[in-house]
Amino acid sequence: MKTSLVAVATALFATPSAHAADLADAADTADAADTIIVVGQTDTPVTVVPRGLAISLNQENFDAINAINVEDLMKYTPNFFVRKRFAGDDNAVVAMRGANTVQSARTIVLVDGFVVSNFLGNRFDFPPKWNVVGPAEVRQFDIVYGPYSARYNGHAMGGVISVTTQTPREGWSATGTVQTMLMPFEEYGFDQTFRGYSVEGALGYKQKDGPWSVRASFRHFENTGQSMTYNLLQRGTGTATATVTGAFVDPRLIRPTGLATNAETAVFGAASPVDVTQDQARLRIGYETAGGWEISALGVLWQTRQDLTDPRSWLVNSVTGAPVYQGNVSFNGVTYNASGLTMSATRRTEYLAGLKLAGPLAGWDVALNLSRFWIDKQDVRASNDYLTGAASGAGRLTLANNPGWYTGALSVERRLGAHKLAWGADANQYATSTDTYRVTNWRTAAGATYANSSYGKTSIWGLWAEDAIDLGADVVLTAGLRYDRWRAFAGGLGTAVAGNRVDARFANRTDDAVSPKLSLQGPLPGGIEAQLSLGLATRFPTVGELFQGSQDTAGNLIATSFNPFLRPEQSRDASLLLRRAFGPVRATASLFFQDVKDAVFSFQGTLPDNTLFSGFQNVDLVRQYGAELILEGHDVLVKGLDVDANLAWMSAKTRRNTADPRAVGVQFPRIPAWRANGNLRYRLAEPLRASLGWRYGSRPNSDLLGLQRGRAFGHQSEYLLFDTRLSWAFTRQFELSAGIDNLFNYRAYVAHPLPQRTLVVDLKAKL
Repeated sequence: MKTSLVAVATALFATPSAHAADLADAADTADAADTIIVVGQTDTPVTVVPRGLAISLNQENFDAINAINVEDLMKYTPNFFVRKRFAGDDNAVVAMRGANTVQSARTIVLVDGFVVSNFLGNRFDFPPKWNVVGPAEVRQFDIVYGPYSARYNGHAMGGVISVTTQTPREGWSATGTVQTMLMPFEEYGFDQTFRGYSVEGALGYKQKDGPWSVRASFRHFENTGQSMTYNLLQRGTGTATATVTGAFVDPRLIRPTGLATNAETAVFGAASPVDVTQDQARLRIGYETAGGWEISALGVLWQTRQDLTDPRSWLVNSVTGAPVYQGNVSFNGVTYNASGLTMSATRRTEYLAGLKLAGPLAGWDVALNLSRFWIDKQDVRASNDYLTGAASGAGRLTLANNPGWYTGALSVERRLGAHKLAWGADANQYATSTDTYRVTNWRTAAGATYANSSYGKTSIWGLWAEDAIDLGADVVLTAGLRYDRWRAFAGGLGTAVAGNRVDARFANRTDDAVSPKLSLQGPLPGGIEAQLSLGLATRFPTVGELFQGSQDTAGNLIATSFNPFLRPEQSRDASLLLRRAFGPVRATASLFFQDVKDAVFSFQGTLPDNTLFSGFQNVDLVRQYGAELILEGHDVLVKGLDVDANLAWMSAKTRRNTADPRAVGVQFPRIPAWRANGNLRYRLAEPLRASLGWRYGSRPNSDLLGLQRGRAFGHQSEYLLFDTRLSWAFTRQFELSAGIDNLFNYRAYVAHPLPQRTLVVDLKAKL
């Protein structure tokens, strides 16, 4: 009977069939009979359908991690990278396999079944809304790679991440965490220690013999992160007003556009370090009816203050010794222009509200999720340059007009003999609207005059069905089909013409897609578990890619920063998993393939005023394939030593690009050929635990043509980071931990500098 999977596979692929799958409610737990391969914990079911590589993490994994923010809890996951530039970074985009760190719209992220993916855009500044939950509130992380389940729409092209939070135990319960962190940072003119701290707590109650439960939590976080941007001397024209010293010549840097060949790539200053304060409050209420229905409601408030008011210049006037912040200067006998230093302040208030119902109805298991996420206030004030910043002079004010999204998902399931049938529907609408004003005082926003606007909406509704068929001998065949209907509408730009607002509207667009899915899983000879999955997916453009433009320091829209004519991305995916136990070690091998037609490429550019911006274009065909090896061991070599280790290799190359054929055959930007992550955990004694983690990625290309490669600011670099942690549970209620991230102080870059060696200390209490 062990060979039945081979026979079934032969018969299946000898006869062409149409199959599919799509978006379902993330809180539906996978049936044990359908879950053959899940890497990680198996004590509780995964909360997403585990087709393709599935990873599940729990408290045992979390205890070994220096978790400053919630996304840190995933950092040792296979073939995975989190673009977190500093503690408290709002722009922590995840990269799974060949979905790179500016393709944020290729991953669906849910918290307790509610969508927190920010599909208002698709670049570095549209990450998931991680901060609706603090790290101490997380009970389980489930990560599934690829679009192999019909329950998820095309945004699952990279994968699905589901975060499950803590639930109250019977009676009253309380938890608290106090944490501090510090990071000495040295680069160019910086030699400074940045510090931060957080306070997190929760109070829960569950009736012993009653239907009600409630959990309330809060988190206050403050930190100063290192500067994100270094400013280079640009091409200068005219006469220098001063001869200066103090710039740092670095030949590793990308040469600014138009810089003379006899001019050096010289760093003269840096954007302000980032002062960030975040406050979060959560309330979750649950009710269980006598008829088996569970009703839960979630409300989250998240407030952010971010100040960049301390830009640095290392230029010194050679005659007077005074600092120089901007203007034409002479450095090493060449005339340059020093520009781009500004000041800014951001205030943002965001809300998440969600309602979930799940229970039996006429023999079916039904689940319904409804949620709304909105940015109630987003006020960004910035100066035009350094001098106006210091003098509270001219600048710009950018206001967001309640951007956000609505989502809903319905799933219905039941078993009928050998069949597990499921069907459902889901819908979402994302809307954005931003107004920019020129102001005479950037701090107070006085003297505001209208400059420009960008706005638009997108919506997707989908239908899906799937059937998991038990073929006997532990072999399960799952076939599914998904239909999506997409619409982009109400998009436009506003500009000021002779003091009046004039709007230009874009034409509405509609499109649809059918996405089949197919998965076969079961045993092979020799104690091997296997799963083969196939799928198609279509990822439609986000409202930000289509309609929302970036701005320069004067508040003008950058015409190349959006593209209302983008085509949807279409992928063909395949995954093969093989798993076997070798004594105390379980090994999982994974082979994967993905062809993406009309892949959306986010290119970066720099304006003469040092403004960084992103634009979007379609690349005709990008192909990726690769292999992963994952090892899990408990009590390996000695009792108390556990290990999780993984190694991944990928080829991700442009296969066709009519816009610029030079890109053909070149590794796609920001995707390394090699990744290796892992974590060793050792129980030294009953109250003591120690861990060692590592993260490695080889050097990727920084641009589509593979011409920009390096380990310096502006480049996507390789990284090799080691982390340590020691925990002491000195009573049953209290635990003290100390750890170091980036132990050997490896300098790495995601264009921006990544954190250097960081010390983290936390005290946890559980009552």
